[in-house]
Amino acid sequence: MGKQTSETEKESGGRKADKRILIVDDDGEIIEAVKFALENKGYEVLVARDGNQGLAMAEREDPDLMVLDMMMPKRSGFLVLEKLRRTRPVPLRVIMITANEGSRHKAYAEMLGVDDYIRKPFAMARLLDSVDRLLS
Repeated sequence: MGKQTSETEKESGGRKADKRILIVDDDGEIIEAVKFALENKGYEVLVARDGNQGLAMAEREDPDLMVLDMMMPKRSGFLVLEKLRRTRPVPLRVIMITANEGSRHKAYAEMLGVDDYIRKPFAMARLLDSVDRLLS
């Protein structure tokens, strides 16, 4: 199976094309919006719709970055992050997104080593800036 190259990837010299981002979220609208924005920037995007699937895909696909929702069925973003931090020798870059306003949640996410913490609703430019910064 050959990999198709989009115009965006050609323009960026293929730099972003080899960066893979895993979105782990149970909200279909957020998944589609984030996936669309990231693909338009030339990133390869993988999607998991719950924490267990996200963990399995992170182990199998070894993405460069994970965009992780905090509140999900089966396994929360926190439990995903805890397991990733215990099992990976090289930490995966993680941007946590959440609708939760609590400062304790943010402090715990930071203790677990998230690279960025973004509250919903967020401007897509805010997320894209964070992705570009973490993957450059």
